Amino acid sequence: MNTSKEIKLIKDERSQIIIDTVESMVTEYGADGVNVKMVLNRLGITNRVFYNRFHNIDEVLEIVYRNMVTKMHDCIASFDPEKDFFTQVTDFVVSTLERSYDTKMKFNQYVFESDSVSRSNYEWWLSEIKKLITFAINKGIMKELDPDVTSYAVWCFCRGYNADAVARGLPKDVAIRNFKYSFGIFLDGMRKR
Repeated sequence: MNTSKEIKLIKDERSQIIIDTVESMVTEYGADGVNVKMVLNRLGITNRVFYNRFHNIDEVLEIVYRNMVTKMHDCIASFDPEKDFFTQVTDFVVSTLERSYDTKMKFNQYVFESDSVSRSNYEWWLSEIKKLITFAINKGIMKELDPDVTSYAVWCFCRGYNADAVARGLPKDVAIRNFKYSFGIFLDGMRKR
């Protein structure tokens, strides 16, 4: 017999309102600047309403963070094999950097200490990058490279650049301008001549 009391959480329209409110508050205050009391005050709800739906604020923050990561993943859906590959990849990576930069600035501490989706996020990105590299090699516009190793190198370049720019607090426009320039050099080295 299980003596621990199991709590069944409610998932309803009010849950989504709480998630949306926390997402809005994260934009204003950053993830580490949001707490349950602020959410209760903003929505005019009681502790009971909140805790019947979520265990704590970190659970809501994780949902908000996952939603932001999903939006970043959606950027790749616009790839058109008929358009210039290198221009599209650059635009795609810059767009992802912009969204990622905003997300990491908002979730700076959360991302670097508590990111529970990092393994799946890493695997998803490596898979998508590998598809693009394989496409370019097969189309004859990229050198014959090892897609696995190259995918990892692209991941490290993008993630490392983003992490450093966020940690240094570079203004987003400066980070993007410098990233676009550097990534262009990186991509140019992969072009088939």
